[in-house]
Amino acid sequence: MTTRSGMVLVDKPAGLTSHDVVARLRRILGERRVGHAGTLDPMATGLLILAVGPATRLIRFAQGRDKTYTGTVLFGVATDSLDADGVEVERVAVPPFDETIVNAAAATLTGEQRQVPPMVSALHHGGERLYDLARRGEVVEREPRAITVDSFRLSATSDPARWDFVVTCSVGTYVRVLASDLAERLGTLGHLVALRRVASGDHRVEDARTLEDIAEDPEASVMAPASFVTHLEHVTLDDDQIRRIRHGQRLHVAARDVEVAALDKSGALVAVLERRGEDYQPALVFTESA
Repeated sequence: MTTRSGMVLVDKPAGLTSHDVVARLRRILGERRVGHAGTLDPMATGLLILAVGPATRLIRFAQGRDKTYTGTVLFGVATDSLDADGVEVERVAVPPFDETIVNAAAATLTGEQRQVPPMVSALHHGGERLYDLARRGEVVEREPRAITVDSFRLSATSDPARWDFVVTCSVGTYVRVLASDLAERLGTLGHLVALRRVASGDHRVEDARTLEDIAEDPEASVMAPASFVTHLEHVTLDDDQIRRIRHGQRLHVAARDVEVAALDKSGALVAVLERRGEDYQPALVFTESA
């Protein structure tokens, strides 16, 4: 086994599940400890953030960040999965509408709201995945989840039924449900025919690598663990403070936020600190080799 630890940005191709990507990265890096920060459906492409080695403890800092997607919705056709991987279940006429009408309807789907997850999803119900229940023709009640859609804009294409979009939303948002809901508000049906995650928090797909590129140069593909906490307030510790942190002791540092990233003089992540009164105590601590 290796001692690699850090973040890997993968440009996921269509046809692979997020679990497939994790399995391939385990083989490429020779590291069992690999996890992803935010599932992408098999049809979707784009940015998938993965943690390797001891840095898997930092996944939560990437999971909670807002995501930006581009994609295409096809109006007039519904599928059982709400995307192009599903089976067509209904087809209706597409009423005439322009960008003003479509974006006015999209604007009603922005802001804080509660969204019902689709039946064809990886969520669990009674110990089974929802998509397994859906394959057997079962439909169960799903608890609505709180989400936030910050922006949702569409533009026309040469096909009146096919519209491109850009959406920025919170973790847990199902974009295919958003597209289906939009179609309903426009008096028709719809499903996703393309979806690509282009950003997650501070990270963008332009900085990601394909699995083939990673296999050619694994070392250059693993970013430092500090990449997970770029959005946290940072403090730099001296050698004595680092020693105390690694012994579980509290520190008084010049910081304001509840969680703080503590770095050494070289910029390497030493720990994530949590405020306790006037001091900070270590919540996650990394050794020099991690």
